[in-house]
Amino acid sequence: MPARGLLAIAVLTVPTVARADQPTPPPPTDLTDYVSKADPSFAWKLAGKNESDAGTAYLIDLTSQTWHDIAWTHKLQIFLPKGAKPTATVVLWNQGNRPRPESEFLGLTIAAKVGAPVCFLYGVPNQPLFGGKTEDALIAETFVRYLETKDGSWPLLFPMVKSVVRAMDAVQAFAKEEWKHEVTGFVVTGASKRGWTSWLTAATGDKRVKAIAPLVIDTLNMPVQMKNQVRAFGKPSLEIKDYTDRGLVPIPDTPEARKLWTMIDPYVYRDRVTVPKMIINGANDPYWPLDALNSYWDELKGEKYVLYVPNAGHDLRETDPTGKKQLIPERAVNTLSAFCKCVIFDKPMPKMTWKFGDQRLVCAVAAMPDAKPAAARLWAAGAPTRDFRPARWVSKPATVSEDEGQVYAVGIAVKPEEGFGAVLAELDFKLDDLTFPLSTQIRILEAPK
Repeated sequence: MPARGLLAIAVLTVPTVARADQPTPPPPTDLTDYVSKADPSFAWKLAGKNESDAGTAYLIDLTSQTWHDIAWTHKLQIFLPKGAKPTATVVLWNQGNRPRPESEFLGLTIAAKVGAPVCFLYGVPNQPLFGGKTEDALIAETFVRYLETKDGSWPLLFPMVKSVVRAMDAVQAFAKEEWKHEVTGFVVTGASKRGWTSWLTAATGDKRVKAIAPLVIDTLNMPVQMKNQVRAFGKPSLEIKDYTDRGLVPIPDTPEARKLWTMIDPYVYRDRVTVPKMIINGANDPYWPLDALNSYWDELKGEKYVLYVPNAGHDLRETDPTGKKQLIPERAVNTLSAFCKCVIFDKPMPKMTWKFGDQRLVCAVAAMPDAKPAAARLWAAGAPTRDFRPARWVSKPATVSEDEGQVYAVGIAVKPEEGFGAVLAELDFKLDDLTFPLSTQIRILEAPK
């Protein structure tokens, strides 16, 4: 239940002007040095093709690189939905594991909603390695090896990024050979550490990256985030135990450790990442403090959009009041698909700005031409502390109105009588036959002391 006394709704008014960002020092070159290094082990071949009522699925065997004498091999699926034609820009989703029925279903679902090819790259990272280590334990191991050797090729995020870059090479070659068509751009996306990889792929400056959609990786500006995490949870999240156990969090106060975090923190590369960005987070994600986005949002360059999925954790699947979880993350899939469709087919995304006052959430929308919000609502949650991970979010509808061409809705957010309250506005838009939501940032309100 939301904190007592908390009501939340939106006031949509004149857009605010963002403040000028301060110049940032150039990031280390280790990432681009590694990704751009020639590697003759790169290879790909078409391994299969399957046609169904949903479309055509191609399977490619890919070797992206040899990293510290380890060949990185991947499966790469390309989904062309029924009735769609190849496009100049395609979606590239990177993830771990190997192709499974659920990932194929997700790929075909996104491809159908976008109306364009969607590529799924698997095996990011290549694992298990180094005595059976996987995922964060494997990343932490490579961070420790960097600190011990000062060899800038060790951080696992770098070969993860290179695997995405080599997948782009393979998709382009495949499209020319199979479709007699030129692919020139990609919307790069993925979840968690694969979202981290999406950020860093754009940070390489590769011009083929036309946009990114990082999911559930709400950790940019890492030194600030780690302090905020302790402030919210009382200690680092158990979900990053692999890093705390290896002495990587809190960040050691050494030159090598400070350089490591600048090498792999997407925030350091923010001046380079000017392509459109669609950030999708779960409002109950156990990894990150609820207001983590606020530590870096204002500093991001170029077009940027955000969606919070209430009552959803790291998998973005919503849970109803009885504890039943969605089969697929519908909110996230619809918004991701709409964003990709806008990038690929050069359609405008809705433009939203907002401003938080002491008692109000003020939000402005410059919608797509002739497409005002189809619905608006305010989501609110309450908690005894700043830890909102177990909180239940509830919504209240907002009235969408229009005055002299300005779309707006009216309401108020009141401070809770006790504990903490959180509020965000969410608006629904329509793109062809696809309805999708966008959010504002989250504001945490504290009861008067």
